[in-house]
Amino acid sequence: MQSNLLNSWQFWALLSAAFAALTAIFAKVGIENVNSDFATFIRTIVILSALGVILVGTGQWQPLASVSQRTYLFLILSGLATGGSWICYFRALKIGDAARVAPIDKLSIVLVAVFGVLFLGEKLSGANWAGVALIAAGALLVAYKG
Repeated sequence: MQSNLLNSWQFWALLSAAFAALTAIFAKVGIENVNSDFATFIRTIVILSALGVILVGTGQWQPLASVSQRTYLFLILSGLATGGSWICYFRALKIGDAARVAPIDKLSIVLVAVFGVLFLGEKLSGANWAGVALIAAGALLVAYKG
């Protein structure tokens, strides 16, 4: 059972969601008395350090030459997009309520579905599109202050 759980994308996705929720709460408290960009810098150092320890500790470190140029290109683009997302997210948290900022940030789910179809050729069923629409509506309703 444990092996099946650790090989389940659903398990890791739910864990990611839990960590993302904690990220919003911890970040909101953590940025109270610091510039949001500097807070992002500190967060990035922590992530790099922790991931380095994990890679070395689990023997997953790879020689840099083993990675193709195409892979480097897309990982660099992904890193730049992540950095942009984090900077914007921390700025939004600095000036807004976590309970309203996080749902708008999660509109990325809607954008991933659209981009996946447009750029990756993925297929979504009618039920999938209904779910995407409900996520969009739900995010907007949670973020609405009225």
